[in-house]
Amino acid sequence: MAIDYQTTLDEIVIETLIYKEKGKVADYIPELAKVAPDQFGIFLQLLDGESYYTGDAFTRFSIQSISKVFALTMAFSFLGEKLWERVGVEPSGTAFNSLLQLEYEKGIPRNPFINAGALVVADILVSHLNDPKKELLHFIRHLSGGEKVSYNKAVALSEKRNGYRNMAVANLLKSFGNIQNPVEKVLDLYFNMCSIEMSCEELAKTFLLFVNHGKIPGSEDEILTKSQTKRLNALMQTCGFYDESGEYTFAVGLPGKSGVGGGIIALYPEKFTISVWSPRLNEKGNSVRGIKALELFTTKTGMSVF
Repeated sequence: MAIDYQTTLDEIVIETLIYKEKGKVADYIPELAKVAPDQFGIFLQLLDGESYYTGDAFTRFSIQSISKVFALTMAFSFLGEKLWERVGVEPSGTAFNSLLQLEYEKGIPRNPFINAGALVVADILVSHLNDPKKELLHFIRHLSGGEKVSYNKAVALSEKRNGYRNMAVANLLKSFGNIQNPVEKVLDLYFNMCSIEMSCEELAKTFLLFVNHGKIPGSEDEILTKSQTKRLNALMQTCGFYDESGEYTFAVGLPGKSGVGGGIIALYPEKFTISVWSPRLNEKGNSVRGIKALELFTTKTGMSVF
């Protein structure tokens, strides 16, 4: 029996209304604190081209840590397996901006999705690109199939003015020799990539790469090999939700990545991507309503990787 996806999404909107006012926006980044907190959107993109959506699915928001997947994809394509000499692949078990774990592990971040790991990835891009900000944005636009994705300068500046902990992490990495470029250049790229704005629709379409074994659908453009795509999907499953990755996997059962802007992208290889946006976060930095929406989606459809 075919799944009625639109009815499923409409049901999820109603059934998650009880979570509408739970959690709070990421007010430690002042610019994000200005976002209207009760917005909610879902966009489901099937690999065969069909799509379904509801709510604020076309409103752009700051994707924050979701951008780490794009940066990692570029770095992996440059370095291959050598990348893992500078950053690990294990879940962190501690806060995404932990200094203690980085000190204990002598400057090798636990995985590329915590802030320390993403800063190492940013350093790799600075080493390999002539104009890192411009070329990273061009890469994301290429994946999305459009030219409208851009940085939010106000958000980037807000992060720069308040990013003392990230500055500390970057300098600690530098002290261990795992930042090779000037710290200021690496931080500039990092703050800007976190400020990238996309809609649920754009995220869902851009992440089809990871559903389609590393190729952009409808083309022969191979961004990653099939093996590399498998590895990044595995990392999203085990490390994509900060130190709530295990609970997320238990509830939802799809590889994915969240950001403190309230966005979540999840995927099922060879089948679909689904993106959700709801700005109110739980204590771990993940969207309260967004995670519940994805849990309901996989429960109602029976479509999880497990």
